[in-house]
Parts: sequence; C-alpha cells; structure tokens
Amino acid sequence: MAEGFRTERDPLGEAQVPSAAYYGVQTARAVENFPISGLRAPADLVTATIIIKKAAAEANAALGRLDAGVAAAIVAAADEILAGQLRDQFVVDVYQAGAGTSHNMNANEVLANRAAELLGAPRGDYARVHPNDHVNMGQSTNDVFPTATRLALLLGAPQLVAAGRALADSLAAKADAFAHVLKTGRTHLQDAVPITLGQVIDGWVAQIEDALLGVAATLDGLFSVAFGATAVGTGLNAHPKFGETASNYLAKETGQPFRVTSNHVAALSGHDAMAAASGALRTLAAVLMKMANDVRLYSSGPRAGIGELKIPENEPGSSIMPGKINPTQCEAMTMVSVQVFGNDLSVAMANSQGQFQLNVFKPVILHNVLESIDLLADACRSFDLYCARGLEPNLERIRQHVEESLMLVTALNPHIGYEKSAAIALKAHREGGNLRDVAVASGLVSAEDFDRWVRPADMANPRQSH
Repeated sequence: MAEGFRTERDPLGEAQVPSAAYYGVQTARAVENFPISGLRAPADLVTATIIIKKAAAEANAALGRLDAGVAAAIVAAADEILAGQLRDQFVVDVYQAGAGTSHNMNANEVLANRAAELLGAPRGDYARVHPNDHVNMGQSTNDVFPTATRLALLLGAPQLVAAGRALADSLAAKADAFAHVLKTGRTHLQDAVPITLGQVIDGWVAQIEDALLGVAATLDGLFSVAFGATAVGTGLNAHPKFGETASNYLAKETGQPFRVTSNHVAALSGHDAMAAASGALRTLAAVLMKMANDVRLYSSGPRAGIGELKIPENEPGSSIMPGKINPTQCEAMTMVSVQVFGNDLSVAMANSQGQFQLNVFKPVILHNVLESIDLLADACRSFDLYCARGLEPNLERIRQHVEESLMLVTALNPHIGYEKSAAIALKAHREGGNLRDVAVASGLVSAEDFDRWVRPADMANPRQSH
C-alpha cells in the first residue's frame, strides 16, 4: 500500500484511496476514470443529495429496516455536511457515469465513512456502516439523482427570482421617473409614432415579471419525486411504504410539499419537468436579452448614434480610444443569454435520450439548468447594480428626435386620410422639409389645425387625451 493511502475493495477488486479521504473506492475510481472538465458537483446538488440521504435513513429506521443507531449516525453525518463540513469530499467530475451513479456513490461513501467514524470505526471499514447496504438502502441512483436534481433546482430558483425581481423593481422606478419623457417610438428600426420613455421601460418590466412567473409556474412539477422507484421504477428492494415515508421526511426537512410521483417509470425514463424549467429559463434569457439590446441601442453613439439614454460610465471602453464608454453590462447580459440558450438546447436534447426505462443524461441536464440559474441570477444582479439604477434620459436628444419625426403625420389620418398624410410625410422626407411647413403648404391642413391635431403627448396617451 502506498504511503498516505488505504486499500479498499469493491466488486472489481482492490484500489487505493487517500487515507484522509471520507470518500471510498468507487469514488476514487470515478476520479480516475472521468478527468474531463474539472467541474465538480454544484453546491445545491450536494446539499440536495445529502438531504435525500438523511430522509432515506430516517424513513428506513421508521419502517424498521435500518438499525436505529446506524440511522442516527448517518443523520448526524448528514447534518454536518449540511452545516458546511466535508464539502471538499465531493470530488467527482460533472461529466461522469450515466444517471449520476458516481455522484450517488460519492455521497454514500462520505456518509458511510463519517457515520462509521462517529460510531468508533475507522474510515474504509464498512462493516459498521456500509455505503450500499445502509446509506443507499431502498434506493438506486436512478431514483436518487432525479430527486436530487429537482430539489437542487428548487434550492437555486429563489435566488434567481429574487435577483430578477430586484432588477424589475429598479426598472419600474425608472419607468415612474420618466413617465412624462416623450420620445420617438421605433418599429422595424425605423421612426414610429411617439411613446414615453416610461412606457418603454414599463414594457421591459412587464416582460421580466411575466418570465419570472413562467419560471415559478414550472416549479410545482418538481415537487413530484421518484423516491422508492429504485432501478427501473418497480420499487424492487425498497419497503412498500418507503417512497411515501421518505417523501414525508423530505418535505419536513425542506418545508416544501414533496410528494411521490404517480408514475415511477416515467420519472426515471424522462425528465420533462426539468426540461420545462429549462425552457422557462430560456424565455427569461430572451426577455433579458431584448431589454439589454434596447438599452444598448438607445444609448448608442452617444453622438453618432441614437443617444437617447445615458448609461453609467463604469470603466474605460477601449485600450486605444480615450474616453470611450461601452455598454458593457448590456454585453455581459446578452452573452449570458446566449449561454442559457445553448444550455437549454443541451437539456432538450438530453431529455430526448431516455432509452427504455432510464435516461442516463441526468448529470448534464442538472449541470446546465443550475448553470443557467446561476448565470441569470448573477447577470440580473450585475445589470441592476451597474446599469439599470444609473440609466438617465438625454432629454435634448430625445426632444430633437421627436420634433424631427415624420411619423407625427399619423395624427392627421383621421382628418385628411392615409393617402394625403403619406404624401405630406414623403414630400417632407424627400425634400428635407419640416413636417408642419409641408403640411400647411399642401393646403390640406391649416397651421391652427396642425397644432391642434398633431400633439405628440396626446399621441402617446390617446386614451387620456379624449
């Protein structure tokens, strides 16, 4: 045996495990066999898995399947990990054995070794507490990992909702502050009829709020878990009441309404609830990209572009052009959105790959969904702090654009008709003339009528003008 290592056995034979490690032989094999990304299990997945193992030990003890002393030691070890200890013992790469077997065994071995240690046995001696026979009792990776993925997503979702809500609140405050700032509307990237800056920003707020509601709406499906399904959904080797009992302990531990899924086979062979959640995250990403691109375009220039919004001057924008300020928060947000789109495509493809009674793409599904949550939450917080709260209108530029807009002619439609209004607008555009002057010169509109009918503020709020 090499110095600093202990020898453990599994069905494949002997292997060396670091003496100080709480994980065991199967984890050591996974570390050796999957040196792929360097990414480790997300913190929420570790937390979720340990909560599940704790609930399983409590359920098996309550059902008379697991020795009370062993169960208590497993629960105590789980509580230590939930309090932040031994987190460095979860060492398996994200890209690992299909269905998350390596991750499940990593958790089983850490809990078994720590529980045995609490009972006075050395690490690596599984006679007292065994990773499979005791910690994994009544379970399979095939039901543990999908349950853990759902709980992990539920643990991560609140931070995203809070960050998105905070961004929406900051934008809502700007919408109120700029409610009376009249500006030129734009459709097809061309001038359109007037709108207020407050209305523009309030549109962003409504989209973000709707997208966050969409995320929240997908969460209910995640409370249905496959506890007790074991290998293929039949419940082999689990107590008949294990699924229901363990789900009740899980609900008690988390304060969430977990329930046993109505169809274990479907729960193991497909991950539709996770795919739905990913789709909702994609929608939120699209909304945030639209908002960020609008800010980027409105602030473009500032002198040779639209230049209607002033963005915070956070950092120099160029290594060669002095004084250049770039819309960096917009750029970061849109890059995050693109990554989330890619993550969702990976999830959709992975969810389609369930063969027979098992979908073995669970680890990559979870990794992508949790990454999307983290990225969107961080991007919302950053955009809120370093952009949204500092947005200001360029009032002079906005006024100039409103005065020069040819689409104010739309207010003449009810009075002289579309065709004659179009002729006035096109003549003003082609000859570079002022819309009011061209309209009056046409003889179709008097100066008094033009001033009475073409009122940009009324055009932006037609219901209030009558």
